Amino acid sequence: MPRYKVRAYTEGGELVEDIMEAPSINDLIERVREKGYHFLNAEEIGEAKAEKVVKEVPKRRFALFQRVGDRDISLFCRQLGAMVNAGVGIIDALEIVADQMPNKKLAQATTEVAKNVSEGMSLSDAMSKRQDVFPELVINLVAVGEETGELDTALMRASEYYEKIAMIKGKIKSASFYPAFVLVVATVIVTGILYFLVPTFAEIYEGFGASLPLPTQVLINLSNALRENIVYFVLFVVGVSVAFRYAYVKSYSFRKGVHRFLLRLPKFGDLILKSAMAKFGRTMATLFASGVSIERALEVAGKVTGNLVIKEAVDRVQKEVTEGQAMWSSMERSGQFPKLVVAMVKVGEETGRLDEMLDTIARFYEDEVDRTVEGLITLIEPLLIVVLGTIVGAILVALYLPIFKLGELIK
Repeated sequence: MPRYKVRAYTEGGELVEDIMEAPSINDLIERVREKGYHFLNAEEIGEAKAEKVVKEVPKRRFALFQRVGDRDISLFCRQLGAMVNAGVGIIDALEIVADQMPNKKLAQATTEVAKNVSEGMSLSDAMSKRQDVFPELVINLVAVGEETGELDTALMRASEYYEKIAMIKGKIKSASFYPAFVLVVATVIVTGILYFLVPTFAEIYEGFGASLPLPTQVLINLSNALRENIVYFVLFVVGVSVAFRYAYVKSYSFRKGVHRFLLRLPKFGDLILKSAMAKFGRTMATLFASGVSIERALEVAGKVTGNLVIKEAVDRVQKEVTEGQAMWSSMERSGQFPKLVVAMVKVGEETGRLDEMLDTIARFYEDEVDRTVEGLITLIEPLLIVVLGTIVGAILVALYLPIFKLGELIK
């Protein structure tokens, strides 16, 4: 019976090695699992000392269509950092993380990174080959960690960063989901009333032989127009949506215009600005504290703000800082940064504690995002209920106006 040198890991991530016998590799994997271990690889040991390397490759269906989110990246960095800190070799750590990663696309990319590292490539260079999966910030932090010998610390900082970025994005989504949901429901209800209910009332009122009140007549006309042109209406809505999406993706100027418009929205514009400042401060604090140059940190920070108007402002600041100007004065001239941010950056540069000030900015605006979202939800909930109730109420009043005047119509 063939003998194998087996390598596996426990639930706690500890590597174990053992010599086992099994009729086949599938039986071997099953026996390893019965012991409560996760199979990593095995080497067949024969009398001639020939070694045959085998490895279990998990099926990764539909990995190309899966999206890698901020929390996936955070989990990846946290697990890899913990294993590196525990003394596990980088290749083994990458293989273990790939095996445990729930996101199949990220797992597949991690397996490719492990293969490239085993061939002599640095971890940061291997990750840069999959920039569709690994963000630029993570790659920069890993490169700095490799240079300083503090890879585990760099990975933990990246994990904390993406956990907080995911939290900020989640707050933004929670603020926008409720009004969007209510508007969609309101649109469906109003369309249903116009398409199905109003024609029934129109047939009843047609037999009265009298002129209808103006609101009722307008409502019936809208219902008739909708029923007669429903196909064109649907095509128009779909066409506008597709055209907007295409222009947003393909046209930089159009996308920038949309971002500028969003910044000017009452309440929501303030939330978007605070979110951008939170992401800017957190990115700068994480990179600068890890040893990345201020110019490189600004270049990366501009890309994660999520708004082209602010990104262009950060890019101008980065250019002027490269030319030797103070960061705070460049930010002030741009006109896109709140006075508080400019003042704190100025203090940080003058006292040599820029990393602390950037971290303070990040924490302040993260808290501001929380408070702004709570305030928006508190304001929007009753407002939308009133708007929806007014629309449906006006429709019902218009429908029943002729009934209120039924005695007059009969006369």
